[in-house]
Amino acid sequence: MKSFHLFLALGLSAAVVGQAVATEAIVKKARCVACHAVDKKLVGPAYKDVAAKYRGDAEALTRLAAKVRNGGSGVWGEIPMPPHPADKLNDADLKSAVEWVLSRE
Repeated sequence: MKSFHLFLALGLSAAVVGQAVATEAIVKKARCVACHAVDKKLVGPAYKDVAAKYRGDAEALTRLAAKVRNGGSGVWGEIPMPPHPADKLNDADLKSAVEWVLSRE
């Protein structure tokens, strides 16, 4: 039984790590990293700053997904974020990417 629990724990850990790597790959493929980094401001805010700003906001996922999809400006400065249309970033990948950004600490 002990080996089963270890196997299950390792499997779940691998799945979580795999998901994180896959989601980071989505962020890179969508070219978000051209303007954003995890821990420092580039053209746009650091992912950790975005996560901190929206921590506790039940609507953050919906609000940020719309902002990524449609683009926007004014929240983090005057430089606009370009839109990311569905033909370049599908809805499932968009949701995963925003969830990943919101989970940065």
